[in-house]
Amino acid sequence: MKKRYLVAGTLPMLLTAGTLAAAEKLYTYAFKRINYVPDASDAMQKYANDYYYHVDWVEHQQPAVWHLDTPDDQHLSALWLANPNSNKAVIIGHGYKGTGITMANYAHMFYDMGFSVLLPDDRGHGQSDGTYISFGWLDRLDYLQWLQLIIKNLGTDCELLLFGTSMGGATVSLVAGESTLPAQVKAIVEDCGYTSLDDELTYLMKQLFHLPKKPLVPLASFINYRRLGFPISRVDVRAALRRNTRPLLVIHGQKDVYVPTWMGPANYKASAGPKALWLVPDAIHAESYWVDPVAYATHIRDFIAPYFTK
Repeated sequence: MKKRYLVAGTLPMLLTAGTLAAAEKLYTYAFKRINYVPDASDAMQKYANDYYYHVDWVEHQQPAVWHLDTPDDQHLSALWLANPNSNKAVIIGHGYKGTGITMANYAHMFYDMGFSVLLPDDRGHGQSDGTYISFGWLDRLDYLQWLQLIIKNLGTDCELLLFGTSMGGATVSLVAGESTLPAQVKAIVEDCGYTSLDDELTYLMKQLFHLPKKPLVPLASFINYRRLGFPISRVDVRAALRRNTRPLLVIHGQKDVYVPTWMGPANYKASAGPKALWLVPDAIHAESYWVDPVAYATHIRDFIAPYFTK
């Protein structure tokens, strides 16, 4: 009788230990930095030659390297492409497990529009410190510091734009919700950003692993709280956009199954300021630019034009 009791009593402990191990594995898979940029999906490989053309172009400009030391002792890095005789600048937020240079095509596009360009490596990416990825939450505060460095460099009469794709789109949207956002920020453009980290992880758990949200996502949230100081629920893009009064352009591919298309209209609906929504036919995740680069630039240029002096 005693032996049967011990076996029965051990089973819940084993299940709990197994669940905690699975949550730790999920957290490591999703949040821990990697020191390389993952290969593009097979569907995006067809743009590889064009992509590397833009990377070569950025490197040919010999961008300056800027550094930022944060209040929590993180040393961050960014590339700065100065556009002569311009008082306009854009911060470009990169995607999940990317780096600033992976946004070279957007840097080239905005440079041709007359912007100086800052390409940060977010925490947990590239040349910046960080063991774990914060999915925009801690990065939003870093971007506020980057904005101040740009203002110091260009002067208080400069005009600034926030732009990002995927995780970068969520990041600049989180920045837009901050009460200390400098007046020099005139508009925000977010491409295929998620509505919240909780929404995105719950969706991917079902999409990739055929698993429900509970118990792994709440447990991963607890792990993140212990390591980065905030629960996953804090990364709420829609809540930030409800506080945003700056002009916002939301772009999203109609065939996006990584950050599902419904998240674009949801973010658009949440924003409190002037806004526009462009759902790009046939575009998968982060493909909207590549489907038609000229149309992409035109949409952005037409949207932001009224908010910049020249």
